[in-house]
Amino acid sequence: MAQTKPPSGLRGGAGAGGNQPRKPAQWRSVQFLLPLGVFLALNVLFANVFFPPSQTKSITVPYNVFISDVKSGDVTSITSTGDTIQGTFRHETGVSATSKNKAKDFSTQLPSFAGGQLETLLQQHNVTINANNPNPPANVLVVILESFGPTLLFLLIFLWFMRRTAAAAGGGLFSLGRSQARLYDPERPAATFQDVAGIEEAKEELEEIVDFLRQPAKYQRLGGTVPKGVLLVGLPGTGKTLLARAVAGEAGVPFFSISASEFIEMVVGVGASRVRDLFAKAREAAPAIIFVDELDAIGRSRSAGPSFGGHDEREQTLNQILTEMDGFDSREGVIVLAATNRADVLDSALLRPGRFDRRVSVLPPDRVGRAAILKIHTRGVPLGDDIDLDKLASQTPGLVGAELRNLVNEAALLAARKERAAVTMNDFTEALEKVLLGAARRIVLSEEDRQRTAYHESGHALLGLLIPAADPVRRVSIVPRGRALGVTVQSPVDDRQNYPETYLRARIVGALGGRAAEKLIYDVVTTGAESDLQQVTQIARQMVVRWGMSPKVGPLNLADDGEQGQMMISQRPYSETTAEVIDSEVRRIVEECFEEALRLLDANREKLVALTTALLREESLNEEEILQVTGLMPKPVSLGPPPRDLNGRLAEPQPSTSPVPAA
Repeated sequence: MAQTKPPSGLRGGAGAGGNQPRKPAQWRSVQFLLPLGVFLALNVLFANVFFPPSQTKSITVPYNVFISDVKSGDVTSITSTGDTIQGTFRHETGVSATSKNKAKDFSTQLPSFAGGQLETLLQQHNVTINANNPNPPANVLVVILESFGPTLLFLLIFLWFMRRTAAAAGGGLFSLGRSQARLYDPERPAATFQDVAGIEEAKEELEEIVDFLRQPAKYQRLGGTVPKGVLLVGLPGTGKTLLARAVAGEAGVPFFSISASEFIEMVVGVGASRVRDLFAKAREAAPAIIFVDELDAIGRSRSAGPSFGGHDEREQTLNQILTEMDGFDSREGVIVLAATNRADVLDSALLRPGRFDRRVSVLPPDRVGRAAILKIHTRGVPLGDDIDLDKLASQTPGLVGAELRNLVNEAALLAARKERAAVTMNDFTEALEKVLLGAARRIVLSEEDRQRTAYHESGHALLGLLIPAADPVRRVSIVPRGRALGVTVQSPVDDRQNYPETYLRARIVGALGGRAAEKLIYDVVTTGAESDLQQVTQIARQMVVRWGMSPKVGPLNLADDGEQGQMMISQRPYSETTAEVIDSEVRRIVEECFEEALRLLDANREKLVALTTALLREESLNEEEILQVTGLMPKPVSLGPPPRDLNGRLAEPQPSTSPVPAA
């Protein structure tokens, strides 16, 4: 298992468009404001050129005042434009004698009922008469701006948005069919096999790919070819993407990385065009690696669900991938890597020989692998003297590389918040609780609820100590976290690859310990066991329908794997009669385990009360403190098969009451 991202300092250019530098946010703001400022400046320029502001002061006077001024000889000249008369006074004059607004230029309007004596009056008083055409020829440029200005403005804005879209999408409208794959520089690999840990089996299988890319003649001289396609299958966070980048980094070849969802666009045919362009670029750069992440986004089975025929964009893209993989020879030096966590939904045509003919399983790491992953992620983290990565790895069963990386980051943040010089084991313990259970909540519980929660968690913890097949109890707390008011942390001594029936029953008994403690102490059950009951029901049902651990149902696998018929309706692989038997067997297993939990807690009531009292006082107890309070011995480490009686049956769990030796 490996981290999904390289550690700080080793991180590549993923998400930054390959090796192209990303423009800062300030420069993008300038690109937006610059065209707007230019447009406003041009607008002001045109307004000043074609519509210059008047430089002279002018007043509007009534027509009778105008006639009076003409008779008094105060008007020197006029200019007539239709019914509008503009003129100049001999001296600055206002509309009235008391008016403060005075000027030499004036304008007035000729009334429609005025006679023809105005011309005679003007000539008698030596007024210069001018006239303008009321309908002058329009300025061609002004007409063009008034007619097409809005359209041109809209076109300019549209082109500007198209350019921004082109810059964001890597080409815009005329490059829809081009591949959006990111090319990583082989001279600066983002990751190598040194950055990958915990998935040694997968690394060994891919070393052959690396060796072929380095020395193709070694295989070609004997007529051998490497697989065209390699499919990486694993849970999210197990390191599939990092492993593919490490292959390219080790081989030192161009690495084209793309997500399968990036092939699909609104325009039909774009996905197929991008596939053709991607393979063409890879052939030009050969030897090279094409990596398609989340292959199930386009590679789902074409027989599942409703089909839209050849016009379905996803189906056209899938068909093009199949065609391209058939159309090139692996001797060209182009290898296709793909990753998915849903290999069961892939189309069978993708998995046949000649396409993705090699499948590499990327499994969650074991304890040794988790320790190696923690060493990689803690390279740049100052660790305290009490740090034991092997012990920490044993406390994190089931965590994958991405989760372990998050664990290291949370521990570093906690240590920084406490202003420590190094990260201690307590920081990792708190970080683990935060990652698994959520952040602590600051809520005020009543004393009754707090005591009931303490008995509930003490029931879980005590049964984890009493049942030999149960996982050791690492910590118990009544500090509310997430949706839980308290928590009991159990983790196995080592990873399990096979689960005996005694272990599964111990899980059910331990999960019912909280409800059994409430029943034993208060004779009343509450809603606090909701998540426990969900876990119990799931385990018991799996025991019956999947693992054949019910004598009435027998050694049959009746699990519903989600198979759907033509009408998209899930079909159960058993009858109604069998369903009733399954329900009754599930209930029988749970009730038997609940009775066992009540019996064990009743026989160890004093230890239950002592543990509850200590928990109410301290709120959180670790493994050593729990053993000291209850007076029980730690469980012996046994990695062998579970014990059996003389008849070959699995031995029933017996409570351990050995005292802890004095300190």
